[in-house]
Amino acid sequence: MKRVILIVMDSVGIGAEPDAEKYGDAGTDTFLHAAENTTGFAVPNLISLGMGNIEGAACGRWRTDPAGIQGAFGRMRELSAGKDTITGHWEIAGIQTQTPFKTYPDGFPKEFLDKFREETGLECLGNYPASGTEIIEELGPEHEKTGKPIVYTSADSVFQIAANTAVIPLERLYEICQTARNMLQGEWACGRVIARPYIIKDGKRIRTSERHDYAVSPPEETLLDKVSAAGLPVCAIGKIHDIFNGRGITESLHTENNMDGVDKTLAAMKTVRGGLIFTNLVDFDSLYGHRRNPEGYGRALMEFDARIPEIRAAMEEEDILILTADHGTDPMHHGFDHTREYVPVLVSGAGIKRGIDLGTRASFADCGQTIADYLGVERTVIGESFLKGIIKRD
Repeated sequence: MKRVILIVMDSVGIGAEPDAEKYGDAGTDTFLHAAENTTGFAVPNLISLGMGNIEGAACGRWRTDPAGIQGAFGRMRELSAGKDTITGHWEIAGIQTQTPFKTYPDGFPKEFLDKFREETGLECLGNYPASGTEIIEELGPEHEKTGKPIVYTSADSVFQIAANTAVIPLERLYEICQTARNMLQGEWACGRVIARPYIIKDGKRIRTSERHDYAVSPPEETLLDKVSAAGLPVCAIGKIHDIFNGRGITESLHTENNMDGVDKTLAAMKTVRGGLIFTNLVDFDSLYGHRRNPEGYGRALMEFDARIPEIRAAMEEEDILILTADHGTDPMHHGFDHTREYVPVLVSGAGIKRGIDLGTRASFADCGQTIADYLGVERTVIGESFLKGIIKRD
């Protein structure tokens, strides 16, 4: 049966888009800057799939003979307005976001926080844009003393609630986030509410893997809906379930980190027959991009690169593997937010022609449209399939 394994390397951008300056992101290049600042950087498997031959990628320093490349390669430009996680994933799945999600650079309005306190019985700390790891160190002692949750935002449309689970138990934190999700509509519209639990271990505040995103539902059907409506499985691994608010998903698996995401993907490849396995590997973004840690980012890329042969070895005859991203988060850029960048698209499989340059695609949705064509399901509203140019047989 035909099956697609789609892995989003969260935030692995490959260079500023033409309109990046409008977003304050001129000159950004997540992949290149991580590579340049990592001792002994090497990603031979990504290079073998064409990463170094993508137009503009890493200034061409890892360009190789196209005849030796193991699949098709190219870059995709974001058609939607914004550089948000939801926006990028939704566009991959066929939705163009024309109006960016509302952001709160000065924090959330007093009227909202007053209503939030009335609904939850809790007064909040923080309420300003911040790095999640930094704000729990700054406000953690007061939170742990008073029981008041820490709230913060970023350049994205997010309302994040951090709490020590010894102070606010996990289930209660989730309840508080669901209340916020229900409230953040209309004039207080917000793309995501995120639960950010943490613990204290060896005297340090450490965020746990029990993060949970509460997203808005897609405004129209996505690739996931099309695939599941055709009676095919859609297995969501990592935060994919949260990003699509469960829409069109037949099975969902939580992940602890990137390597657990790869493990769960490999396990799903043994049990999910046909359809779509859709994985998000979030550590690139959350642990290294937002924390502006280029060395950590580079090492995470190397760690994932080392697992690619396992994934390819587990593929069946009619499987297609697609590696891509949803935005950039340049670890050498100012601030701590996403960056407006092109993303790679690397396509491989037994039925895929080798050394095919897909050039620059006009939309992330070209990826989703290609998947729809390959699986033989209803096409999405936007996107141009590149399947005919890369498939060895119809």
